[in-house]
Amino acid sequence: MTRDAAIARATEAFDSGAFLALLREAVAMPTESQAPDQEAALRAYLDSFIAPLVSRLGFETPKIFPNPDGVHGPFLIAERHEGADLPTVLIYGHGDTVRGYPEQWREGLGPWEIVVEGDRWYGRGTADNKGQHVLNLAALEQVIAAREGHLGFNVKLLIEMGEESGSPGLRPFCRAQAEALRSDVLIASDGPRLNGERPTLFLGSRGAYNFELSLNLREGPHHSGNWGGLLRNPGTVLASAIASMVDARGSILVDALRPPPIPEGVRAALADIRVGEDPTAPKIDADWGEPGLTPAERVFAWNTLEVLAFKTGDPDGPLNAVPPHAKATLQLRFVVGTDWQNLIQNVRAHLDAHGFPMIEVRPARAAEVFQATRLPVEDPWVEWALESIEASSGKKPALLPNLGGSLPNDAFSEILGLPTLWVPHSYPACRQHGPDEHMLASGTREGLAIMAGLFWDLAEAGPDILRRRTARA
Repeated sequence: MTRDAAIARATEAFDSGAFLALLREAVAMPTESQAPDQEAALRAYLDSFIAPLVSRLGFETPKIFPNPDGVHGPFLIAERHEGADLPTVLIYGHGDTVRGYPEQWREGLGPWEIVVEGDRWYGRGTADNKGQHVLNLAALEQVIAAREGHLGFNVKLLIEMGEESGSPGLRPFCRAQAEALRSDVLIASDGPRLNGERPTLFLGSRGAYNFELSLNLREGPHHSGNWGGLLRNPGTVLASAIASMVDARGSILVDALRPPPIPEGVRAALADIRVGEDPTAPKIDADWGEPGLTPAERVFAWNTLEVLAFKTGDPDGPLNAVPPHAKATLQLRFVVGTDWQNLIQNVRAHLDAHGFPMIEVRPARAAEVFQATRLPVEDPWVEWALESIEASSGKKPALLPNLGGSLPNDAFSEILGLPTLWVPHSYPACRQHGPDEHMLASGTREGLAIMAGLFWDLAEAGPDILRRRTARA
């Protein structure tokens, strides 16, 4: 068979209703990792849905492992091996979802049954992430059939069941299972496209570090008429400290929190990227953010310092009193090259140098740091993926050097040492995590074609790409 025939098989799986039937089965299994006592339900998704599916695709008997933290959802590893001299791709997905909240969905809709309305398929996990990893496996199945049972590369599959709880245990699991997960490239799908119409490839994600500033000056409030002007106001002091770190238009003032210059390859990749054009997107503030950058560069190639919460006194019932304390939670979203490891020390030094030694700084409680990752845009895998996606879709894909948001890509890029290619199949208005979550049927059909093309092309070009990467090293 040919590449076109493989793509035709994938789109026929959509047109015939076979893919929708498969996804209905996945969505019908509640997998709420944020809810208590879900261990049996989370494992059932792996035992009763994923394991039979991949066994049908010729994978060896999947193995299910408990989470290293002993609390959260398990992991599944499966392998389809054709030859030691062939490239190996790692496919990743997560089968857990956020809570269903059925009472919040529009009448006629619910989290655990797919409802089709025009171009929208409603159901919990359709966009995040069941629809995406099931799509990739469905495309893989059609390429296997088109190649008469021989892919021309090896496949390893990792499904986790705790991503919506912050991927606890993923990093130690990858360290412990590094040999079992050894591969040449990660190809995975999560997050949204740039917009619903344009296929997208992203190569990593920005990091995220949440930290707290607090100021406790005295016991109890004091009457503002008697003591105002005599007692230091912690709200005013803390606001002034924050203003010394980020200015009135959102530009970061602390050198240690700023990123290195934008690489030319990243700047070139973002030249045709337009953000905020989706009809559901909020209007972008043109005068906000780092001066001299395009909106795309601000969100995909630069750091931002955001005030997530600020409290002093009682905002819901203010007293005529000078409050005794104030606190704020800030977040640094950062790109590769930022000195995030020394963030607390650097903020401490800045506060001391600017007259705020009384303010305490510490990592936010229960907040895990997401590292910034980015595969260089010049990597041979990137050119290959872009050409393949365009050949399958007839559209020039958007290349994002990294997502503006964060995901645990460092488990793959840093711990496993893999080049990472993410091909998302949802879109920004999918209502991920909220009621009425959905995926677009049109994007799903196109996604099946794109992934079938990628898997076909991997067999054709994979060995040459590995040789080129070796020569570049």
